[in-house]
Amino acid sequence: MKALDAEALCRQLAEQLRPHVTPATALVGIYTGGLWLAERLHADLGIAQPLGAIDVSFYRDDYGSKGLHARPQKTAIPFDVDGAHVILVDDVLYTGRTTRAALNELFDFGRPGVVELAVLVDRGSRELPIAARYCAHTLSEPLP
Repeated sequence: MKALDAEALCRQLAEQLRPHVTPATALVGIYTGGLWLAERLHADLGIAQPLGAIDVSFYRDDYGSKGLHARPQKTAIPFDVDGAHVILVDDVLYTGRTTRAALNELFDFGRPGVVELAVLVDRGSRELPIAARYCAHTLSEPLP
């Protein structure tokens, strides 16, 4: 497998998002990998709504079984979620469990009108019926 160019993937993802961003669009980065990407996209796309950050620690159903320990961060959703167009941002989509956890946390803040998912890389091997609307790169063969 060849190495991926993160800079090129960021630019590609921004270009996919650009035509779909409106003044009402809000980005929410997932702390475990997507916050840096959301910060970058927020700046590159000039999004008007404040950037949100979401912690999924308390909504993951598999941390204990994988020997992982939650390191809680403060979720910050500085906009009205009700009726909002929210784009969740993560670096990698794999099983779908992080995205599911982020959705659970997001809905604690209100009922968005639309939630979409943007990721740099889709690894495949989903355990839940979750798909990214925007994706810079899809691996053709799942990693072991």
